[in-house]
Amino acid sequence: MSALQRFLAPALPLARVAWLRVVIYLYVVFDVLVVVRDPIAHGAVPVELYHPVIARELLGFPAPSPGYVQVLRAVLIASALIAATGRLPRLAGAVCAIAMFDWITNAFSYSKIDHDHYALMIALLVLPTVGRARFADVGVLSQAAGWALRSIQMSAVSMYFLSAWAKMRFGTWGWANGSTLIWALTRRPNGIAPWIGARPELTHALQWLILVAEFLSPLLLWARGRALLLGLGFFLGFHASTYYLLRIHFLPLVVCLTAFMPMERIPAWWARRRPIGRAHPPGAPAAPSSAR
Repeated sequence: MSALQRFLAPALPLARVAWLRVVIYLYVVFDVLVVVRDPIAHGAVPVELYHPVIARELLGFPAPSPGYVQVLRAVLIASALIAATGRLPRLAGAVCAIAMFDWITNAFSYSKIDHDHYALMIALLVLPTVGRARFADVGVLSQAAGWALRSIQMSAVSMYFLSAWAKMRFGTWGWANGSTLIWALTRRPNGIAPWIGARPELTHALQWLILVAEFLSPLLLWARGRALLLGLGFFLGFHASTYYLLRIHFLPLVVCLTAFMPMERIPAWWARRRPIGRAHPPGAPAAPSSAR
């Protein structure tokens, strides 16, 4: 394969897709029931307030009604739960992807668009293309799995990079040298936010740190080992701090960062962590040695 093919579709374990499906599809259920559940954005207001986003209008999705929304919610949750089990991965996954697209574009057609759902939507579109994947397929390498995982990784990273690009496009370098963070911390004074907001030098440094980290986020696609762990740890810490200080979360994006993680190694890691005494209780006969 060419270098580009190896980058876009590396041969990765199918078991990683099996683990990722559980994480992504169970999060979809949580997202529908907890995150994007505002009744104002789901058919409980007059149709006159509904202004469909471009993609929804081009595809001819109807204006939502309360009944339509309830049926869609049921289809979405049922398909996500089935896909999470690994059964009917293509059919259940495709239904879940279409239903989720309908659900979030409905919500976003009432003026507010949450960009953190972009990576999640890409994940739902590409996971069904892999087909069947089992937890036991640790040693089974697949380019289809690698392409799906790489697509999710690239979509997650693009959210950071394009966020930095938007800051430069609309705020120029004044964004990093301005008082954006002070305004946010004083508007949502949670935890130690007032203490940080009262220190302009600190907020100035944090703004530059955020901007540089977002511009460098594509390096995650090439990072390995400890470097990748440190990079993911930084962004996870960033999201944890924004929630603690501002009560703003990016859960759909955070969930998609698990596409970078070798989750297929969890069983082996857990087996190594088990106490020896539990694996071989006292008094139990020792395993017979191999014949010489």
